[in-house]
This record gives sequence, C-alpha cells and structure tokens, in this order.
Amino acid sequence: MTSTMQAIRIYATGGREVLQLETIPIPEPGPGQVRVKVAYAGLNFIDIYQRLGQYKLPLPFTPGLEAGGVVDAIGPDVTEVNVGDRVAYCMVNGAYAQYAVVPAASVAPVPPGIGLDVATALMVQGMTAHYLAFSTFPLARQHTTLIHAAAGGTGRLLVQVAKRTGARVLATAGTAEKAELARSAGADAVIIYTQEDFVSEVKRLTNGAGVDVVYDSVGQSTFAGGLDCLKPRGMMVLWGQASGPVAPIDPQILNQKGSLYLTRPSLGAYIATRAELLERASALFAWVQSGALDVRIDRIFPLADVAAAHAYIEGRQTKGKVLLQP
Repeated sequence: MTSTMQAIRIYATGGREVLQLETIPIPEPGPGQVRVKVAYAGLNFIDIYQRLGQYKLPLPFTPGLEAGGVVDAIGPDVTEVNVGDRVAYCMVNGAYAQYAVVPAASVAPVPPGIGLDVATALMVQGMTAHYLAFSTFPLARQHTTLIHAAAGGTGRLLVQVAKRTGARVLATAGTAEKAELARSAGADAVIIYTQEDFVSEVKRLTNGAGVDVVYDSVGQSTFAGGLDCLKPRGMMVLWGQASGPVAPIDPQILNQKGSLYLTRPSLGAYIATRAELLERASALFAWVQSGALDVRIDRIFPLADVAAAHAYIEGRQTKGKVLLQP
C-alpha cells in the first residue's frame, strides 16, 4: 500500500481559496481507533463555519466531519469492528481525505444493501432529524409542528421522521420548487415564506392555536416569528443559524409569550454514548431498507473540486445531500 494520500488542508481560515489539496502521509490508528478508507465524505454547513473561522479549530486541519467507507486498519484494543467492515461516522473532523482515523466507538456498521453514499448522507442530517423528533421534543400523534427550511437536506428528512410519529407537520420553504420537495416528503401544509407571512399562515392553519414545537435551523430571520407561532408552553428548538446567529434575548419574553421553552441542541450531545449512536443509526438504516425513508443525494464532487462543492452549498441551492468522493 502506498504510504501517502490526498487530503484537503486548511492553514488559515477564510474564503474557498484556503482549501488546499495536498499529499500527506496516511495516518496510523492508535489504541481504540480505526482507519477508514473513505468512499464518501459529507458536506455540512459546519464545514463552512470552520473554514471561515466562525467555529475555531487548531490550524492546520482537514475539514469534514462525516464519512462512509471501509475499515482498512484497526489499532490496539478495538473490539467494535473488524478490518473490511463497511462503516459510517460523524462528528469527527478529517473526512476530506482518502483515509481518516476515527475512534472505533464513533463508527456505525452499515448493513448490506445500503450504499455508502446513502449511509454517509444519513450520519449528520439523518441522526439530527432523529434526535430532534424523538428526543429533543418527542413528537406524537396529538402534536402539530412547524419545520423551517423543510426542503433542505436535514429538513426533508425531519419532515419524514416527524410524519412517522403521526404528528401534523407544517413546513416552510423559499420557492415553489422547494415547497414541492417538502410536500413530497409528507408535509401536511407548506408555507412559501417569501410570498406569505409564515406567522399568520401558521395561525390560520391551526385556527389560532399555534404549534407545539418549532424546529428552526434558520435562526436570525425566523426566530422571533417562530416564538409567535407557539402554543402556551410550546418549545422553540433552535438547532441551526443559516441566516445568522440569533440576537441575545431577555428570558422574560418566554414568559410573556406563554411560558415557552427554548433549547439550542446539537448532535454531539445526542450521540454521546455508543448505544445512542447505534440506536439512531440502526433506526435510520432500517427505514431506508424498508423504503420508509427517502434520502436524496443531490451532487457528488471529486475531492479536488472541494471549492466548487463549498460554493454550491453556500449558494443554498442544494436539494439533498452533497458529497465528496476522494
């Protein structure tokens, strides 16, 4: 085996020009680690924030925090997987490369019949949809929810997962084309927020009652309106900030609007144990195998075209998962 590989390295944060394709030594797994020959690396908005320096990482670094591939080496004390196993993982940086070393506890076995592209696409976005709908606010048949950006990669999966619980799903999207994607995922009603006020539409669709929970990945431009969509004792789940960070708020506002709850979750805390990681991954894989969950792969870029891939997701044109193929 050659002892070098191609990887994307970032030496200084900034624009897409800081993404450098380099030849570097293939890493060796240490105790409790496995080396994955990467078939696909997933792109996420957090990669952009890290590249820009909004989320600080020690320099230099290889971006990318999810991938699917085959275990090609294991370090000492690894019992979770074997060489040759197909696996996927997330929340470990270094995926924009031909090989990645990750903790064995972080990898999920990929069942036969599921492509590594689909498995990769389910890691961050699928498990986020799972924890939001089953753990952050456990949805049930009696609930109505509002899901913002419902045609995005995670949004469309969240709509599908939410519908599995029997909840009524109201969704927002920016264009008629994206509204159709949200509808095809199972949304009961879709509000095109660029054409109509989503707060008044939610009130109309709920006969003035409001929703039990708002899942907001947009942030700045939707947060205040989202609070006005909630029932008394409803929950605002702010899980992203695609339009920018939300300004600090006075907690008294939560009181005034009906004893509301506010949470700012992220995936790491919801897959903190291997048992929880495997539970979420296994549920998602089973739904895909049974045809109950539709995963859209939008575009696959070669590793060398990483700057174009970043431009594509920064342009908010995505209609599903964007992957890199090393």
